[in-house]
Amino acid sequence: MENLLNSPILTIAAYAIILTLYLVIVPLSLFYWMNNRWNIMGKFERLGIYGLVFLFFPGLILFSPFLNLRLNGDEQR
Repeated sequence: MENLLNSPILTIAAYAIILTLYLVIVPLSLFYWMNNRWNIMGKFERLGIYGLVFLFFPGLILFSPFLNLRLNGDEQR
C-alpha cells in the first residue's frame, strides 16, 4: 500500500486534477455566475465574487479572450 501512495503517476494525477480545478472548472463557473447575476448581485455577493476573481485570476485570464461579458444594449431598454 505504501508503494502505491509513493507512485509518481498518482502524484502527477493529483497535480493534474488540482490544476484542472484551478485553471478550468472554477474560472468557468465564475464566468457563468457573473454573467447571470451581474445586475442583481447584492454587495456581499459582489464582494465574495471579487475575492474569488482575485484568487482564480490566472484561470480567468486564460478564458478572457474567448468569453464576452459585455451587456447587450438592446436588452436593457
